[in-house]
Amino acid sequence: MKKVSFAEFGGPDVLQLVDAEEPHAGPGHIRIAVRAAGVNPVDWRIREGQVLGAHPIELPSGVGLDAAGVVDEVGEGVVGVEVGDRVFGEGSSTYAETAVLSAWTLMPAGLSFEEAAGYPSVMETALRVLREVGVRPGQTLLVSGASGGVGSAVLQIARDRGITVIGTAGAANQEYLRSLGAVATTYGEGWVERVRRLGDVDTALDLAGSGIIRELVELTGSPEKVVSIADPGAPEFGARFSGAAGSMAAALAETVDLISRGRLHIPVEKSYSLAEAAAAHVDSRAGHTRGRRVLII
Repeated sequence: MKKVSFAEFGGPDVLQLVDAEEPHAGPGHIRIAVRAAGVNPVDWRIREGQVLGAHPIELPSGVGLDAAGVVDEVGEGVVGVEVGDRVFGEGSSTYAETAVLSAWTLMPAGLSFEEAAGYPSVMETALRVLREVGVRPGQTLLVSGASGGVGSAVLQIARDRGITVIGTAGAANQEYLRSLGAVATTYGEGWVERVRRLGDVDTALDLAGSGIIRELVELTGSPEKVVSIADPGAPEFGARFSGAAGSMAAALAETVDLISRGRLHIPVEKSYSLAEAAAAHVDSRAGHTRGRRVLII
């Protein structure tokens, strides 16, 4: 089979499309014929060697955590899924024609493989940071960098829970944020005053890592009300940096519930082939994404 692999840490040029042996599903796992794989910032951070504490790997290593596809092998002890089922979830080395998943769920009717592959990690992250920041129905949440995959999920979950969201993004994504129920404003010079004019802020999420933790603390009035997924320096200001993943199974169950109720849709901004994985990483690292990026197999 074909898979994307890297033998040394570095830039996107270390990614290679190679021939590899097919993996097999061990106890408690399933194997899928991958139809699409999600591209996440953690993928290129792993490739660069940034997050070895949370994601220890041995080189050479495959790439990718999220995927959607068709079950073709079921491990010992697995129930509730059969060969031929359409599923999406989390595993390892998912930038490949075949991959093993450790957490999964059946795909809701009407959901494409391309869309499904974009949900697992962003939904787990979105649900986790909303829980960690402690925002409650009726309160106002500020989301910095709101138009990407995690931001798109946060905005829609918050809307479903009765939470008001002020979202910052580039000028081109203002209407997109409004379509997801947010009060939108641009980042850049003067953004703090623009947010203040929109109303009081109870809690804040930093999804972009643009060096604004101090300002978010000022806007909320307390570092305990600020959580970042993109700025490891957040604790220097008393804020929380969220890096440890929670329950993927629970996140997938809530994902299916929201999609089935018509309360969640994260668009796929761009699709790539396996051979274009390096380009996908370059685009992901550049940011300014509206929704998700995925590889199509």
